[in-house]
Amino acid sequence: MIFAAGLGTRLKPLTDTMPKALVPVAGQPLLWHVIMKLKAAGFERIVINVHHFASQIVNYLQAHRNFDLDIRISDETEMLLETGGGIKKALPLFDPDSPILIHNVDILSNVSLDTLFPERHPDALLLVSQRNTKRYLLFDDEMILDGWTNIETGEVRSPYPSLDPSGMKRLAFSGIHVLWPHVFPLFREMPDRFGIIDFYLKYCNQCAFMGLEKSDLRLMDVGKLDTIGEAEQFLKE
Repeated sequence: MIFAAGLGTRLKPLTDTMPKALVPVAGQPLLWHVIMKLKAAGFERIVINVHHFASQIVNYLQAHRNFDLDIRISDETEMLLETGGGIKKALPLFDPDSPILIHNVDILSNVSLDTLFPERHPDALLLVSQRNTKRYLLFDDEMILDGWTNIETGEVRSPYPSLDPSGMKRLAFSGIHVLWPHVFPLFREMPDRFGIIDFYLKYCNQCAFMGLEKSDLRLMDVGKLDTIGEAEQFLKE
């Protein structure tokens, strides 16, 4: 699933006339880069959620004959459902017996996406890295998710009341993760609109949500105008 519904406010004025997914980087829209990466990794069915300038994304896909893939649209034009609600709404569009890879449209990386499906899999696998940010996921020594913290405010969220963040591995979420089918029913217990981190924090004491830290990970968040030039250099390298 590609998250392409966001308003892209940090990319204004470009997103005053187009969705973030169609902002060009190195001559091609962000959406093209993610679709090509998924196709190269062997993915055949892709669900894309849409909201902001939704018809432009639909028309772009039709003009390219869906890149010879089974591409399905999850329409959020009535209301943005956030990352968790977006997955909940899109679940009927997937094979109920297959895991789902989630990928933000504005993320570029050097990760091989087909390596994120280990035979002995957890309930969810979150690609994480050591990078500077305000908000971090907290993992134990076995890389199982136990909580979240905002280091600027000191806020800690966890189902474990006595969790001490100082004793945890503190890693940043990449916006790339995999969910396995046996957790799909838990989405029914969530509201229509919620963030996926809320889901992970609610159930991390019941499920094995594992972080995957790749030491050679290079990640580029194309979220602001001044990162577009950096992203083009990133792709060249």
